[in-house]
Amino acid sequence: MSYKKIDIHQHSNPVSYLPDGSIQPNYVTGKPSKSTTDEEILLHTLEYMDKHNIEKSVISWSLEHVYKWMDYAPDRFIPGVVIGEAVLQQPYYDPDKLREEIKAGKIQFMGEITSQYDGIPPNDPILDPYYAIAVEYDLPVHIHCLGLGAPFPTFRSQYGNPLLLEDVLVKYPNLRIFVENAGFPFLGEMMALMLQYPQVYADLSTISWYIPRKTFYDYFERLIDSVAKRLMFGSDQMIWPETIEWAVEAFEEAPFLTEDQKKDIFYNNAKRFLKL
Repeated sequence: MSYKKIDIHQHSNPVSYLPDGSIQPNYVTGKPSKSTTDEEILLHTLEYMDKHNIEKSVISWSLEHVYKWMDYAPDRFIPGVVIGEAVLQQPYYDPDKLREEIKAGKIQFMGEITSQYDGIPPNDPILDPYYAIAVEYDLPVHIHCLGLGAPFPTFRSQYGNPLLLEDVLVKYPNLRIFVENAGFPFLGEMMALMLQYPQVYADLSTISWYIPRKTFYDYFERLIDSVAKRLMFGSDQMIWPETIEWAVEAFEEAPFLTEDQKKDIFYNNAKRFLKL
């Protein structure tokens, strides 16, 4: 069955995005992307979205690259913006500039917040202006908060502990936030956070195709037992559009999911979180 889907986690990366200008091989195949230009990444992403009945995807990267994708297919994407220095190789965006872009309707999502790649934990005061803006404009927030990351020298796994977000949630109780990959591998910490704070959602994206399938399913199934209504499908498509298909297959083949749970995770939970 081809379930209706929202992909809560994609990127409009350029094909070369690493600090040294090199092209990151696919984490699984070890080979370069089959999409060799920025335009091919966009077109192939849309092809996989059409193939797998993905109505909309939330995208983020630099404003420049997000706006290019929005100009091409404004009805298919929800625009976000990466907040972080190492990933974008530029300073953190001026909050006043972001406020103006939000007022103009150009940004509808705060994040992905990638401070972990800068060696900065999610409760650091440097992020307060962005959390405050998200609350002010009722924007959903996506944060990279897990023990895995791309090969950046300043990345720190210890700052992926989801319980570091508790200070943020106490300070901003109306913040709508989702944690990337449900904080893998911090299962106990993630469950504690989600059970205590009902405004916290989580995606399962990169780990659906990056880590061994059994490891993914073990983690996923434990979460299903407790917070199934707040888990969302994502692909974390970066420069490898084929990962969209890998992610879809991992969810569709999960033996422990009911049909209703698949519908919720693929579509209904994200629709509720995004207030569509």
